[in-house]
Amino acid sequence: MNPYEIIQRPRISEKSVYLQSAHNTYTFEVIKSANRVQVKEAVEALFDVKVVKVNTINCAGKKKRVGRSIGMTSDWKKAMVTLAEGQQIEGV
Repeated sequence: MNPYEIIQRPRISEKSVYLQSAHNTYTFEVIKSANRVQVKEAVEALFDVKVVKVNTINCAGKKKRVGRSIGMTSDWKKAMVTLAEGQQIEGV
């Protein structure tokens, strides 16, 4: 599978910025069918870094309401990737 298909986008939040600076861990949104090995290979191929550990989390969509209609946001999968000491990803 193409690495560009596996990694969809970086997830930026207060917690993810803290993890980047303190623990060298980057957070990405990935496709739901990707496993840890595929995520590790995709990050190493795209950013030319050494990945030490990958944690994945399935995040459920939330109910959203607009007026009288109620809908749902999409389910998605989050991958938290820890890089080797001295490695970093620029621009994320």
